[in-house]
Amino acid sequence: MEKDRNFDEIIDRSGTASMKWEPQVLSNVFGEGKEDLLPLWVADMDFQCPAVIRQAMEKRLNHRVYGYSLIDPGYFPALISWYKRRHQFEIREDWIKTTPGVVPAVNYIIQRFTQPGDKVLIQPPVYYPFARAILNNGRRIAENPLRIEHGQYRMDFEDLKEKVKEPRVKLAILCSPHNPVGRVWTKEELEMFGEICLENGVLVTSDEIHCDLVMPGFKHVCFASISQKFARNSITCLAASKTFNLAGLQQSSIVMPNPDIRDEMTIQIEKLGFTNGIGGTLFGAVAAAAAYNEAESWLDNLIEYLYDNYMYLKTFLEKELPGVKVYDLQGTYLVWVDFSAVRPDGTERIRLLEEKAGVGLDHGEWFGDNGAGFERINIACPRSILERAAESIVGALQGGS
Repeated sequence: MEKDRNFDEIIDRSGTASMKWEPQVLSNVFGEGKEDLLPLWVADMDFQCPAVIRQAMEKRLNHRVYGYSLIDPGYFPALISWYKRRHQFEIREDWIKTTPGVVPAVNYIIQRFTQPGDKVLIQPPVYYPFARAILNNGRRIAENPLRIEHGQYRMDFEDLKEKVKEPRVKLAILCSPHNPVGRVWTKEELEMFGEICLENGVLVTSDEIHCDLVMPGFKHVCFASISQKFARNSITCLAASKTFNLAGLQQSSIVMPNPDIRDEMTIQIEKLGFTNGIGGTLFGAVAAAAAYNEAESWLDNLIEYLYDNYMYLKTFLEKELPGVKVYDLQGTYLVWVDFSAVRPDGTERIRLLEEKAGVGLDHGEWFGDNGAGFERINIACPRSILERAAESIVGALQGGS
């Protein structure tokens, strides 16, 4: 078991079609000749998943028959128990529909609850697939940018009130915890957000995929758990994929306490060809059930390791590059760093990071205009890899050309 929790172990992911490490993907994302970048970009951990998950999948694999399947019968009870135990969110099984990932689910929700030309509200700088989903489905973006106040990102509620007054704004996507700025929203912030949306007839889609990855001293509040009226005006997107590094298994859930919303989503899921309104995979459900039932202590150890990685990175970068601001990491394993004071020219910053430091990061500009000057750094990797990347970043940005 101790070996299972050895987060310092470097696992060679070459030849495994890893999106994070695959040379062709790096070339496509960062440009020709960038196949060898050290990748700290996409939200994917470089740690092996817990042994109990692997054992559960091996047991199912050994059955040797993998025909058409319903969701593993242990999946729903495990999910329900987990969210009650970890987040005090009481979910009923009939509220849940399964989907092959949160990003597909967001697309399905946009397709069902908005019409071409309608607007969907997001809070940039924010996870860029949201904008892509809105535009790809022929909808328009309404921006309610986060603002920095006393060194911390906050929602701009006055701007939100104005934006949702527009009748074409039908849906708001809440990123909670927020990716990339790392905020864990307080109950009071969520209440204000929820009331404004409710008063203006705006449905809330709450992406809570990172909700288990909360740093010491902070507490995630599930949006739908706050009140019955918020529950009825929301769809919550959940998954074990970030928590236990299972994204490749394509398993997530959407929770809909409102039966009318649930009926609409069932129609949409079935229109997409999922039998009986079921999306997801055989092994994804088996893995998630095992994770929720048996890997809680592994997660607690992971969070300690991630927090230590964060403190190392913050201390090192702010010491070696005066003027750099590493924002507080409250949730996720994605650290939001402002390099604008040391490299105000974004093109030059990116060139130095990629060509001189040799690192592949998520550039702040990808997350919206107010992400300019920032980088998102994935710290879910062995400390030695993080140290190598941090030292390379410092060397590149200190030296210049």
